[in-house]
Order: sequence, then structure tokens, then C-alpha cells
Amino acid sequence: MAIAALGLDVGRKRIGVAGCDGLGLLATELTTIHRTTLEQDFAAIAKLVEERQIEIFVVGLPYQMDGTLGKQAKATQKFARRLRQHFDLPVEYVDERLTSVEAENQLKAQKRYSRQDKGLVDQVAAKIILKQWLDS
Repeated sequence: MAIAALGLDVGRKRIGVAGCDGLGLLATELTTIHRTTLEQDFAAIAKLVEERQIEIFVVGLPYQMDGTLGKQAKATQKFARRLRQHFDLPVEYVDERLTSVEAENQLKAQKRYSRQDKGLVDQVAAKIILKQWLDS
């Protein structure tokens, strides 16, 4: 039974977004939300929730290398709590340590990497987060 999930790589400036196919086998990058206000962030997410009939959010949690939760991880958890309340959908976390490095490496291997396009890195990181969740 496949579930419609949205993978989110939540940062201070951008949110990378990925989705999965109807079978829950493939994760693909969808878009980058350039953050402004929480209301506008949620409006952009709402469009995707409606279009893709999303049932769950998969949020990357940026643990520190020693496994503790730092400032960014706590900010991500706060965002995820608001997300859960606003959309009344479950949120699951995936350890996202090194996903941005992996995303850059994948893009470089595909000759799609550009220092100017950080949004694409965020999208690929979201795809990696979602893929890890699908595989688990």
C-alpha cells in the first residue's frame, strides 16, 4: 500500500521539496520554496499537498555529527510541529546528516551542479531524505 509523502529539507532560507510516485518506490525532486513568512511557506506547501494528495510529511532532521540536536534541528522541529498542526497530517523525521554533501556529489556526477543553484541541492537533499524513508 503506497502512501503519498512529501519530503522536506527545511533550511533557514529555503525548503527543498521532493515527492514520491504512486507506488512509493521512487522519490523525485519537485521544487524549492524560498522562505519568506510562515504563512507563505505553508501556502506553497498547501498547493503541493492538494495537487499530490499528500498523506504524510517526511522532514529531514539535521542532527549534529555527535548525534545531538543543535539550533537548526530545534528550529526544524518547531517548523514541523507547526506543519503538523496546520495541515493535520503526520510528520516523520529522517536523520539528514550529510544529505546536502551527498546531493552535491550526485549533481556533480550528473553534471548538473552549480554553486549558484543552491535550491537544486535542497531539492536533491529532500529526495535523498524521502528515499531513505521509503527504503526503511
